[in-house]
Amino acid sequence: MSKTVKKAIFILIFSEFLVCLGISIVIPVMPFLRNELHLSGFSMGVMNALFAFAQFVASPIIGRISDKIGRKPILILGLFLFTVSEYLFAITNQLILFDVSRVIGGISAAMIVPTEMALAADITTKKYRARAIGWLSAAFSGGLILGPGLGGLLANIDYKLPFWFSGTLGIISMIAMYFMLPKKLEEQRSIEDEVDVDAQGALKQDDSMLKVLGKSGIVLFVLIFVSSFGLQGFESIYSLFVNQVYHFSLNNIALVLTLNGVLSLFLQVAMFDWLVSKLTEKSLIKYCFLLSLIGTIWILNAHTKVGVILATLLVFEAFDLIRPAITTMLTKISPRNQGFINGLNMSLTSVGNVVGPLVAGALLDLHPNYPYMIVAVFLAVSFLITFMIKSPKGGDTIVH
Repeated sequence: MSKTVKKAIFILIFSEFLVCLGISIVIPVMPFLRNELHLSGFSMGVMNALFAFAQFVASPIIGRISDKIGRKPILILGLFLFTVSEYLFAITNQLILFDVSRVIGGISAAMIVPTEMALAADITTKKYRARAIGWLSAAFSGGLILGPGLGGLLANIDYKLPFWFSGTLGIISMIAMYFMLPKKLEEQRSIEDEVDVDAQGALKQDDSMLKVLGKSGIVLFVLIFVSSFGLQGFESIYSLFVNQVYHFSLNNIALVLTLNGVLSLFLQVAMFDWLVSKLTEKSLIKYCFLLSLIGTIWILNAHTKVGVILATLLVFEAFDLIRPAITTMLTKISPRNQGFINGLNMSLTSVGNVVGPLVAGALLDLHPNYPYMIVAVFLAVSFLITFMIKSPKGGDTIVH
């Protein structure tokens, strides 16, 4: 990679980390906010749903716009809206303004995360793309992992302080993006990549989704939805499940989440690029779905806490590799439509993030094993779907 590309990737990683830190820093405050302002559980649920819904609607639209006008303006505006959202949440105690803040936050997330992924795909060759996306995924995970702990410390001073701090992180990131991201980021593609682009020269911004994505892209997006549904379905009721069935204490749960965070960062930063080069994205996706299926079944049949912890880590780490592997594969489908593709990626992820916890929560009320039984079925189907994808020597992905 050239110095210009390395500098741009560094800025994107820095921005992604700060924004994800800002998003997760407010998590410990939400229960306190509910009690302090006497909000109902339904009202809190609406707030989360509004964020996800705004993200779902805006992501593919913004992706198309960024393909036309460029990535940098979208990123700067997204960071500005993120700051507005956090500050609005900090200054108000009115439910309607909380909801407005969440809508703005959802739009800002739709502008930032997929656009950064698209820009990383724009400026890297296939040789370095998996590494760049792995780094961005690690920044995403790292921010989400460290945020709640920092938020808890700040909330001890004032329960609104995490929102002020989060908004300030948005300002810092916006300034860094504006002044440090190079104005001209010429695509540093290899000869092979240039041939791929020429072969797809007929693609235009108004092409149909099927023409842009092809059958392979549709299959990969199905897998994106399933993986987000499965992860959120697995993760959203995990603490309730292990507490109820295996009598995990808060310390046990904290240990699992901490180990997951450390392993996730290691795999995404140090191992992801190596795994892709050795296995290919398609094989990595296939093996990870299989491992997550094994881990889910293991949890349902475990007899010790150690077994549950090992099975949990197997599932979490497999999921942490599935998403960047699918994202890397998608970047090779249509080099000229990265904004649209990454926007649709984020949109489907949002749907899975909403549907997964709702279904898992409803099933948990019926029987504690039902959520993971359904997740296991979805993972088994996904594993079978991966056999439909074929990666020929040329690097393009096709479906039988």
